Formats: sequence, structure tokens, C-alpha cells
Amino acid sequence: MGWMGGGVDQDEQLDRDTAVHVLKRTYQFLRPYRRRLLAAAMFAVLYTASTLAGPFLVRYGIDEGIKPEDTDVVNRAVIAYIVVAVIAYVVYRRQVLAIARIGEDFLRELRIRVFDHLQRLSMPFYDREKAGVVVSRMTSDIDSLSELVQMGLLMFVQNGLLLVVSVVVLGVVSPQMLALCLVAVPGVVIASRKFQRESNEAYLDVRDGIGATLSQLQEGISGVRVVQAFAREDVQTTRFEAHNRQLYDAQMRSVKISAWYLPVIEIAGLGTTALAVGIGGFWVHEGLLTIGTVTFFILTLSNLFEPIQQLSQLFNTVQSAGAGLQKLYALLDTGVDVPERPGAVDVPPSGAIALAGVGFHYASDPDTKVLEGVELTIEPGERVALVGPTGAGKSTLAKLIVRFYDPTEGTVSIGGVDLRDATLASLRRTMVVVPQEGFLFNGTLMENVRLARPDATDDDIVAAMDSIGILDRFAILPEGLDTEVRERGSRFSAGEKQLISLARAALADPEILVLDEATSSLDPGTEAIVEEAMERLSEGRTTIVIAHRLTTAARADRVAVVAAGSLAEVGTHDELIAADGHYAALFAAWAGGQPV
Repeated sequence: MGWMGGGVDQDEQLDRDTAVHVLKRTYQFLRPYRRRLLAAAMFAVLYTASTLAGPFLVRYGIDEGIKPEDTDVVNRAVIAYIVVAVIAYVVYRRQVLAIARIGEDFLRELRIRVFDHLQRLSMPFYDREKAGVVVSRMTSDIDSLSELVQMGLLMFVQNGLLLVVSVVVLGVVSPQMLALCLVAVPGVVIASRKFQRESNEAYLDVRDGIGATLSQLQEGISGVRVVQAFAREDVQTTRFEAHNRQLYDAQMRSVKISAWYLPVIEIAGLGTTALAVGIGGFWVHEGLLTIGTVTFFILTLSNLFEPIQQLSQLFNTVQSAGAGLQKLYALLDTGVDVPERPGAVDVPPSGAIALAGVGFHYASDPDTKVLEGVELTIEPGERVALVGPTGAGKSTLAKLIVRFYDPTEGTVSIGGVDLRDATLASLRRTMVVVPQEGFLFNGTLMENVRLARPDATDDDIVAAMDSIGILDRFAILPEGLDTEVRERGSRFSAGEKQLISLARAALADPEILVLDEATSSLDPGTEAIVEEAMERLSEGRTTIVIAHRLTTAARADRVAVVAAGSLAEVGTHDELIAADGHYAALFAAWAGGQPV
């Protein structure tokens, strides 16, 4: 949905085929709750029966007790009414709890499935999808379902059942009175359909307005330092006022739609009641009906018009929830781009990494080759630096080696095992990637390191940090390794976050280490500490470094130069400098401070 839109998002409206598919899928999802669904349905039936029993008892009391002046009948009717009222209270309470529990369990399970699926989707999915769109699946789409589950589902079941049963009961008691009472129904149905259509458009405008307002609010808070630095508070407030006005106008439009619709239902109910009293009274004088029957109809009429009104108001909630479910099911149906083949085998604990005729292009742009014809073998324990201009393909090459992507041509293998034939678990045990920017999760420092190996003891974590020489730096903190890192590691500097990322890799103790050079954005003082930790971590492991600073390349066993999507040169630093080719030009430009 566009944040700035004022029109209707067609994604929020389901056609009949899609709605049927969503219902079938939801039924499959709810199969484990069949017994509880049956119990909830029984409570709904009992509540409907107890609701209609009240007017029946009034009819009985009037016809059999008041008119013949039989106080015993009246007393029995009163006692029965009280009993029915108590039963209705108990049943309604159980009905609310049963439906709400089923709905909340459904949402809980759905959240878990969606989050688990998101964690398992491959990197190409996240290249295709915007982060905001993915997050909205777990926020706005789930919220639309929560609104339905909390009260909407109960009202939908209750009012639908009450409307149908009321019509049947009224027809059984007096068909002629039912026909009289249904005179206003066609007008109510037409008005309800018009209300559904107009309120749906208004509702979607409101959602657009809320999104735009929240987006502006988030931007204003996130950029408050820039705003205050340039004294542009008034400009930001004016922009917020414009979005807020759009939201106000959308809300008022929805209020105006309700303002004409609700009186229509009210007038229909009052008019039908007056008709029932007038003509029903005449039929009583003619001996065609009893006073109790007319009273029964008057009391039951609300069960015709109120359910129609409430079901119409629920239409937007149901429509939005259906659209949310459709999007969530589509996400769950999204396939993994880098799957594990049936019969996959573990990669050997050690072995050469071999790239044979490797080529790659993104699925969204098959005509543009990112890599082509790459031939490279990396021996166990060797340290290889990948260098090249920005956009040459060195990061993509590293992603193919760790199988974040599969090559579109050729093979990548370890110890003779094609990575497409290898189990993902063994690959992740064998390889660890340390990204350019360390990412920390909310929690303690120790919990963040333990992410690499959940079964690791505290002593294991201490040993891992000590092995790369960073234990003392964090142990001196007031809370030591139990220090809270806060959201995204905001408590620590970029260099400290990178050190914690390196500690994770040390705890995992992989055979192959891939470093997207972790020092490119650090100050010189922190850079020296991180480089020392990287050197210790790399000892005795096969290491692939994406080198942004060519001093790192100079320390590698070999350098692989990636240029224009192909492997231009491979050799030691000294050999490539002597060859006076791509690498020599890159090194000269870097040494001279020019961009490469």
C-alpha cells in the first residue's frame, strides 16, 4: 500500500476465487482446532437459543398467564426467564473465551510459521523484497487479523446465526407477521451494500492516512538531530500537519458514511415495529393473532435489523483480514531459492574450494551477467584476498562460495562435493561469514556471542574471546560480559560491534572463514585492534577476505582480482605488482589516495 495514496488499494479487496482459496487454506490451518471449533459452535447455538427464548417466554406469559389471569403461569414464565438469562450469561462468556482462544492460538501459530519461514528464505528473496513490505506482513497484516479475532469473529458468528435463526423462528410462529416485518429488509439490504462499498473505500483511505502519518512521525523522530541542526522544526511540523489533515479528512469521510447509514437501520427497525404494532394489533382484534405473538415479534425484530447493521460494519474488518491472510499465505508459499536437495551429503571437514566455470546473474535481470567464467581453487589453510573496483563482483563471488546464492553456470565445491549437493547444516558448520558491519541483537554481550553456538558454556565464550585477544576489553565493563548491548548494539562503537562479531566466529570455530573486510569504516585506533583480532582468528583456517584496503591483500597468500565480472588475475602480491596489470593499477591508485 502506498503511504501517500488517497485511492483504494486493490490488494485489499479479494475477488471470489481468491476468497474461496483463503477460506480453504484457513480451514486446513484450523484443522488441529476442530474440537474447540465444535465446542465454540455449540456455545453459539446455545446462546442464540437462549436469546430467542426470552421473547418466547414473554409470549407464553402473556397468552397463558396475564390474559387468563393465571399467576402460576406468570410466575413460571418469570422464573424461566431468569434461568434463561443466567444460562445466556454463562454461555456467552464461554462462547467469547472459546472463539477468542481459537483465534489467538491461530494468530500465534501463524506468526511463528511466518517468522520461521522468513528466517529460512534465501538471500535472493531479500534482494527482491523491500524490508518495509516484509515487516508489514508481520505487523499491519497480523494487526488486521487481530482486530477480527478479538471481537469481529465473535460478532460475525453470533449475528449471522442470530439473523438466520430469527427468520426461521419468526416464520414458524407467524408467516403473515414475518412477511409484514420483511417489508423493510430490501431497503436495508440495498443500503447495507452501498455502505459496504463506500465504507470500504473510506476505510482504505484511513489506512493510507495512518501509514503516511506514522511514516512522517518516524522520519521526524529518526532525523531529529538533522532537523534541529538546520533549525527546520517548523518545516517538519508543516509537513506533518499536511499528512495529519489527510488522515482527519479520511476519518471524517468514514464518519459521514456511518452517519447516513446507521439512521437508515434505526428508521427501518422503528418503522417495522410500528407496522407490527398497528397491523398486528388489528389482527389481534380480528382474532387472527394473540397479544403474546405480536409482543414476541416486536421483541424479536431487533434480531433482524441489528445483525444486518453489525455485519455490514464488520465487512471492512473481514475484507481487510482476508486480504491480510492472502498476503501471509502467499509469503508462506514463497519457495526457498537455495534449497537442500533430497539425499544431500555433508561436506568433508577439510578440502579445497573449487570454482569451475562459475557464472551468475540475478533472476530479475538474466541478460546482465554479474560473473562469468570464474576458475579458482583455494587450498585448505590458504588465505586469499578478493580485490577489485566497486561493483566488479567480488562480494557476489564470496556469496557463491558460502552458498547464499547458487551459480547460474558452473559449480562451486568443497572437497569435491558440489555445494548444491551438500546439506545446509554442514555448510554452516564448515563456513562462517563475518560481514562488513557487525550486527548485534538486543540482549547481553554473552548472548550475542553465544548465537554462533547455542550449546556453548560461559567458559567456552570466554575462551573464544580470549583466543582473539579481546576478552580484557569487554571484561572491564561494569557488568562484564553480561552487559546489555541495547537495540542493534547502540551501546557499543562500530569497532566494538565488529569485535563481538569476530568472537562469534571464533566460538563457531569453522574450517573456512569469509571476511567482508571489517575495518573499512573504522578509525585507525580501532582498526588496529580489529585487524589483530582478525589475524588471530584466521590462523590455521582457510580464509577468504573481501579486501577494500589493499594492505590486507598484501598480507594474503594469494590475491584474486575481480574485474568486470571475471577473474582478471590471480597470484601473490609481489607477483601481481611485477606483472603491472589490474592489481598493480589498483594498488597504485589506492596508495595515491585515489578511489578504486
